[in-house]
Amino acid sequence: MKLVQTAIPDDEYRLLRERASKEGKSMKEVAREALRAHLLPDRVNPDDPIFHSFPLIKGRGRHTSASVEHDRILYSRP
Repeated sequence: MKLVQTAIPDDEYRLLRERASKEGKSMKEVAREALRAHLLPDRVNPDDPIFHSFPLIKGRGRHTSASVEHDRILYSRP
């Protein structure tokens, strides 16, 4: 693990301290979470093939056994 130090304005420090107190976390935890949220945004890549592979099954209608038999459907040997 590496140590990163920086100076922040008083207002940002106050906001960080208040957020940590409100969430019952250390300032270090809140700062790490904010850094992760900025560097690793939770976004979907619209070009991901998973979004262009549908429909995954043929036919229409309700497939009532899928939730019950999903392990057999997914992992059974032919």
